[in-house]
Amino acid sequence: MLAERFLPTGQTLQLVQGDLTAETTDAIVNAANSHIQHGGGPAIQQQSDEWVRAHGTVTHERPAWTSGGRLPVKYVIHAVGPVWGDGNEDAKLASAIEGALATAEELGCESISMPALSTGIFGFPRERAARVILSTVRTHFSGRPSGLKVVRIVLFDPPSAEVFLAAWGAG
Repeated sequence: MLAERFLPTGQTLQLVQGDLTAETTDAIVNAANSHIQHGGGPAIQQQSDEWVRAHGTVTHERPAWTSGGRLPVKYVIHAVGPVWGDGNEDAKLASAIEGALATAEELGCESISMPALSTGIFGFPRERAARVILSTVRTHFSGRPSGLKVVRIVLFDPPSAEVFLAAWGAG
C-alpha cells in the first residue's frame, strides 16, 4: 500500500501499486470502450455483448457491469473514460468515476478497486487525472450515506504511483 486516508464520511481511500486483475475487492473498474470489447475472458465478454444488446453502448455517465468471471471479484464495472483531445475531458472523467462508484453502491459492494482511468491509451495526462479522480471520490461521499467502505486506486507503474502520491499530498 502506498497511502491510506480515512474520509470524514467513514470510507477508506487507498493508493496501491499493482495489478488490478489481482484485486480481491467486491468489484474492479475496467477501463472500457463504449462497446465493451476487451480481453476479459469469454464469460465476461459474453456478458458484455449481452449488456450492449440490452442497453446500448456505454456512456461516461453510466457504466455497464458484469460478473467477475474467473477474476477474484464479484463484479467488473466497465467505465468509459474520455479520450484526451475530445473536449470537456475533466467533466467526462469525473462522470465516469462517479458512475463507477454509484454502480458499485447499486450492486451492494462494500469495496471497489479502480485504475487511473483514461491515462493509458486514451492519453489523459496523469497529473490532471490524479486530481480529478481523487477529488471526485472525495466529493462522491461528502454529505451522504454509502454502503461502499473501501475505494482502492490501483496504479500499474511507478510513474503513475508517483504522480498520484503527489496529488494525494496536495489534496
